[in-house]
Amino acid sequence: MNLLLDTHIFIWWEIEIHKLSAKRLQLLEDENNTLFLSLASLWELQLKIMPGKFKFPKSLSEIIQDQRRINDLRILPITAEHIYELEKLPFHHKDPFDRLLIAQAIVEDYTLVTDDPQLSAYSAKLI
Repeated sequence: MNLLLDTHIFIWWEIEIHKLSAKRLQLLEDENNTLFLSLASLWELQLKIMPGKFKFPKSLSEIIQDQRRINDLRILPITAEHIYELEKLPFHHKDPFDRLLIAQAIVEDYTLVTDDPQLSAYSAKLI
């Protein structure tokens, strides 16, 4: 299964693993699943790191390199199709990063791993 990680799920997986449900953790650790992190999530994380609102124990680039090497994490680029899909989304959620993740999940037919109940208002597949 292709799993797109919501930004907070990636953070939890990296530094607050106790916040992940057993089901989500099992899915992330299942080698049969392909894990994706959106370029939008990288952007969102960097925007939070720069002013000191958030801090990882290592640089973001080191964490991503480690996750790519250890867990075969793949970075999902933002395409024009993802942007065009935004026009079709109702405004159940105003966060632009979450809206883009929903659009990417719909266009790519990936399952979005999230703990955000507001995202269930959309037609994307969620866990």
